Amino acid sequence: MTRSNQISRSSCPVSCALDILGDKWTLLVVRDLIFFRKRYFGDFQNSPEKIATNILSDRLKKLEEGRILLRYRDPANARKVIYMPTEKCLDLVPPIMELLRWGAKYVPESDVHENLVQRFE
Repeated sequence: MTRSNQISRSSCPVSCALDILGDKWTLLVVRDLIFFRKRYFGDFQNSPEKIATNILSDRLKKLEEGRILLRYRDPANARKVIYMPTEKCLDLVPPIMELLRWGAKYVPESDVHENLVQRFE
């Protein structure tokens, strides 16, 4: 089975999901898209994790190919691109919330985003 020119390791749903989302940067871009409503390339670059431009470009392209986000020209400025979450992207809210809860519980140096958890519950 191929997905965006990538061969899946198995047909297990966890493995298939990891084929799409299984790296640090992809989930952080999705996090920013959903929870922080980032829409422009520069918005994503300004995240605290400081993603490199080449990695960000690659992840945005893969997320678009996977139909997790949509890419539009900004009607107010045709030189800019706007990224919007799809329904497929928004379906990732519950698992990302669980990762947030897990990180807050088991990784003491992580920031606790209680207001974010409360906002989405």
